Amino acid sequence: MLAELMVAPPAPVLAAEPELAPAPAPVALSAEPPAQVAATEPRRSWMDKLRQGLRKTGSSIAQVFTGTQIDDALYEELEAALLMADTGVKATEHLLADLKRRVKEAKATDPAAVRGLLVEALADLLRPLEKSLGVGLHSPTVMMVVGVNGAGKTTSIGKLTRHLAEANQKILLAAADTFRAAAREQLAVWADRTQVEIVSQEGGDPSAVTFDAVTAGRARGCDVVIADTAGRLPTQLHLMEELKKIRRVIGKAQDGAPHEVLLVIDGNTGQNALAQVKTFDDAIGLTGLIVTKLDGTAKGGVLAAIARERAIPVYFIGVGEKLEDLQTFNAREFAQALLE
Repeated sequence: MLAELMVAPPAPVLAAEPELAPAPAPVALSAEPPAQVAATEPRRSWMDKLRQGLRKTGSSIAQVFTGTQIDDALYEELEAALLMADTGVKATEHLLADLKRRVKEAKATDPAAVRGLLVEALADLLRPLEKSLGVGLHSPTVMMVVGVNGAGKTTSIGKLTRHLAEANQKILLAAADTFRAAAREQLAVWADRTQVEIVSQEGGDPSAVTFDAVTAGRARGCDVVIADTAGRLPTQLHLMEELKKIRRVIGKAQDGAPHEVLLVIDGNTGQNALAQVKTFDDAIGLTGLIVTKLDGTAKGGVLAAIARERAIPVYFIGVGEKLEDLQTFNAREFAQALLE
């Protein structure tokens, strides 16, 4: 299960002037410190799934270190393996340069030791992606969630809602994916499971739905409002314009909102996922990522590419369909699961 939330009771909201209500203390939705994480059985079980999921990526890289000497051939093989894992040219060049420096400083002579140094280099590269998803600084905290169809967007929203609800957060969902009836139904199922409220309109305008949801969230004293927007390809420019409109309308419903703009990406799509990050970020300004479907992918290196080219925080990564399969991102854990 997701790491425990230490939730402070929200300050009372003034009915007449909700915008003047004192903000509750912020709450970090994050993992425990790594030493404590490793000691918890649920986290250990999830780590096993992560290692299994990244095995296709890691095994191709691990083969590089089966030789007996550290030479140019080893680095060339490693470069090819990293590129095949969709680490990207920039991140691969950075990792190789950093690794060579570490090998020289450590005076390493065993290829197996080089792999350990690569773990350290990768963990350092990924560390800027570590950040807690905070709720409570605003009342309500408004989250706008975007992503292409099939990335696991609505399911990720459902899992996040469940974890927040279990932490005694009052949540309101906005079914702003009005183009796909199944999306509204899917979100409604999650709302029913978690016993949270949902604002939905069949065939309604997505911007209107989000405006109504944020307004209702403020009036009802909700802690969090999460807007599920229509899945779309970043090449569909007219739909990207609609996302910009939704973002503007949310700002009209609550000054300063949305406080989080989250993109859900499929870890199997490799460099295409990086392209999505860049396009969505340029259009609407992303604040965080949720990376799904890392179970069984051979393209797990894409997180390194993201870290090097567009270091947007990765709040959560997913390795399966179960609720507990969505967990907070930890750079060292990921590097170890990938390479050890």
